[in-house]
Amino acid sequence: MCRWAAYVGQPIFLEDIVSRPDHSLIRQSQGARRCHTPVNADGFGLAWYGERPEPGLYRDVLPAWSDPNLHSLVAQVRSGLFMAHVRASTGTATSRNNCHPFASGRWSFMHNGQFGGYDTYRRDADAMIPDALYPSRRGATDSEALFLIALGEGLEHDPKGAMERAVARLTDLAMRRGCAPFVRATCAFSDGRRLYAIRHASDDQAPSLYHRWSERRQGRAVVSEPLETEENDWSEVPPDSFCVFDRDTMTVQPFAPQLRACAA
Repeated sequence: MCRWAAYVGQPIFLEDIVSRPDHSLIRQSQGARRCHTPVNADGFGLAWYGERPEPGLYRDVLPAWSDPNLHSLVAQVRSGLFMAHVRASTGTATSRNNCHPFASGRWSFMHNGQFGGYDTYRRDADAMIPDALYPSRRGATDSEALFLIALGEGLEHDPKGAMERAVARLTDLAMRRGCAPFVRATCAFSDGRRLYAIRHASDDQAPSLYHRWSERRQGRAVVSEPLETEENDWSEVPPDSFCVFDRDTMTVQPFAPQLRACAA
C-alpha cells in the first residue's frame, strides 16, 4: 500500500505538507504507521496547480527521502491545490510511468490500494479505456486504468457517478477473474478547482484516510496518516465516502458502486 497527502486552501509551500511536519509524507515513506507496508520506496510524485489549468507534475523512481531535487522543489513551489504520493508497488514495475499522481488535461489522480488479482485481467481493464483516452495510458497500474476509465465515464461532469461506475467495472472484473480483497481504495483527484477523495473497500479493511482544517493556513489537508504526532484534531473519513473539498468547505456523500458480478 502507498501513502499520500493532498491540500486545498490558501497557497502554501509544498514542504508544509510533504517534508516539514514531524510525520510528513517523506517520513511516512520510511515509516508509515497505519498500513501493512511501513516502507514506501517504489517512487514518488507531485501534482500541483498554479496559474495554468493543467497541473505541474514531478515524478521519479527514487525513494522520496533520497532525492535532493524533491526537497528543493517543495521548498520553492507554492500552491493552493496540490497532491503528493509515495509508492509501495503491489506488483507492477518501479518506473516513472507507474508513479502517481497521473494527469490528463487538467485532471490529476492518485490512489492507495489495489484491485485483487489485477495481473490476471489487466488486458480486459485496458479495454475499458476509451480509444480517445488510451494514448494517455503510459504505465501498467490498476490506478492509472481506474483514472482513465473514470474519465471515460464522465469524470468531467459527474465526478461521483463516474468514479462509482469506474470502481464498479473494475471490481466486477476482480470478482470474476481476480481474487479477494477485490478492491481497497483511497483516491484523491482534482480538476484544479476542487479536490475530491474517496474511501472504499469490498471488505472492512478500507485504507486509512483523514482530513484537518487549519485556521493558521486557511486550508485543509487530506492525508493517509496525520502529519503531526501531537495533533489530535484530525477527523477520519468514514468508509464508503465520497468527499468534495473546496477552498473552505467540504461535503461527504455515500460512495456506493453498483456491482453486477458475484464472487465465485
